Amino acid sequence: MVDKVKSIWMDGKLVPWEEANVHVLTHSFHYGVAAFEGIRAYKRADGKTYIFRLTDHIQRLLDTCHLALMKPTYDREAIERACIEVLAANHMEEGYLRPIIYMGEGAMGIYAPDNPVKTSVIAWKWGRYLGASAIEEGIRTKVSSFARMHVNINLPKAKMTGQYTNSVLAKREAKLGGYDEAILLDVQGNVCEGTGENIFVIKGGVLHTPDLACSVLAGITRDTILRIAREDGIPVSECRLTREQLWLADEVFFTGTAAEVTPVREVDDRTIGKGGRGPITKALQARYFDIVSGSDNRHPEWLTLVS
Repeated sequence: MVDKVKSIWMDGKLVPWEEANVHVLTHSFHYGVAAFEGIRAYKRADGKTYIFRLTDHIQRLLDTCHLALMKPTYDREAIERACIEVLAANHMEEGYLRPIIYMGEGAMGIYAPDNPVKTSVIAWKWGRYLGASAIEEGIRTKVSSFARMHVNINLPKAKMTGQYTNSVLAKREAKLGGYDEAILLDVQGNVCEGTGENIFVIKGGVLHTPDLACSVLAGITRDTILRIAREDGIPVSECRLTREQLWLADEVFFTGTAAEVTPVREVDDRTIGKGGRGPITKALQARYFDIVSGSDNRHPEWLTLVS
């Protein structure tokens, strides 16, 4: 449940929550072509609020528009300012931001090139995406019967609303089966990602994750963890992975803006490692949280001050 806040940013101005509406003929509502992002703001140890990797997120938002042939009416700097403005207007020390660029009402039908392109930024409070205990205890997962979309079917590098039907179906299947999250393979059987997270495997001290030629989103948190691991001397391999490699892993974890760094303790009813958060996962998780909400200042370029 999203808690009501005071204001939402819509096309250049803050409007009251109750008035932040779109028309039922909004093109993106019918056909699923809209670009969006998920971004977190944290209160750090110095008592100030910072948005984590804001510029990278907004650039990916605009990249999705480019892939989908949408022409935004606001540039990167304007959307970044809107994100800061929304947090400040709602007096939020921490929060989750959802900028979205979508095609408005006008023509119907698949091809509607002249419909207005609109932009909104919403903020809400969001705790641990996969549960309060998941960060320490890990979660149970199941490989989905739904395959991750092929690169010639959709745009895996685009964070586009309609494509998340794939994730919704996989998530529902997993939850109805008693699991916390699903893992999707591609049509060749290679491991791709969770329904809203990138995936990492640790075996013999080496950190593995599907490479970007796979049908995966180029996650901002994924990139953060890869950079942290290399800085801390952990060997990294971006490669193809199979289901059996998940089962035989020493550690598995998910990354994502919402999921942050969440251990996986079980895949397909098989215990991973010792069945909890492994030592490398714990170290990477600690470093990540020290950057976003602690006092690690080694990457000031990742932090945008709000207040």
